[in-house]
Amino acid sequence: MTERRASNDLRVAIAGLGSIGTKIATALDQGIEGLTLSAVAVRDPAKHRALLGSLRRPPSVLPIDQLGDAADIVVECAPSKHLRAIIEPAVKRGKAAVVVSVGALLDNFDLVDLARANGGRILVPTGALIGLDAVNAAAIGTIHSVKMMTRKPIDGLKGAPFIVENNIDIDNLGEPLKLFEGTAREAAKGFPANLNVAVALSLAGVGPDRTTVQIWADPTVTRNVHRIEVEADSARFSMSIENIPSENPKTGLITALSVIALLRKQRATLCVGT
Repeated sequence: MTERRASNDLRVAIAGLGSIGTKIATALDQGIEGLTLSAVAVRDPAKHRALLGSLRRPPSVLPIDQLGDAADIVVECAPSKHLRAIIEPAVKRGKAAVVVSVGALLDNFDLVDLARANGGRILVPTGALIGLDAVNAAAIGTIHSVKMMTRKPIDGLKGAPFIVENNIDIDNLGEPLKLFEGTAREAAKGFPANLNVAVALSLAGVGPDRTTVQIWADPTVTRNVHRIEVEADSARFSMSIENIPSENPKTGLITALSVIALLRKQRATLCVGT
């Protein structure tokens, strides 16, 4: 596999080598059918020298605006404030972009039109949710309502703008506290590092202004707990998932695995699920 780099292999570049990007880079280096890790962009290359040196085929280290020149697919897994700087150059070049910070996509939705005009694509992985296939399918018909309730450990919520702006003390909670109830769009603004799942759910279904979200700080849980209820003309269904936090307590371990699964689908001979 390392010798091959077949001409039809898709080149993948990664922006950001935090807990998510590192796992994706390692998986690509170990081998995903039809894909090659071609480049990365990181704020501090020296910090990641050991990781990059351990890879069988070390990728190029480039500025974020050059990733689209070195890859067919650019994977964004950096702080959400960098989303536009990563995605815009890629889709302008007609490349595909995998967006992990999907909450930030709502404030940069013109990137979808830009991608359309230039033959690019924006791919949103399932991330920390199950059942987006079912929501996608139900949306072909009529969805009446989508509700989501999220419970997170205290450490996973610290520093969220909504909590800071409202001076909410969550450090000494003895029982669960409902922090927020509103739309997915509002949730993404108030909890940008936590509610990518709600935005992905909304884009799969009835949109960010019709998807309702509750967020709880819960000292009794150690996992990120999401429960979704959907009423549609084709089915009524609910789903819940308890995700183990990664090294970054704001991010579930399954998020990186979801991106890897999405990348595998790009060249898989057998592809299961919509």
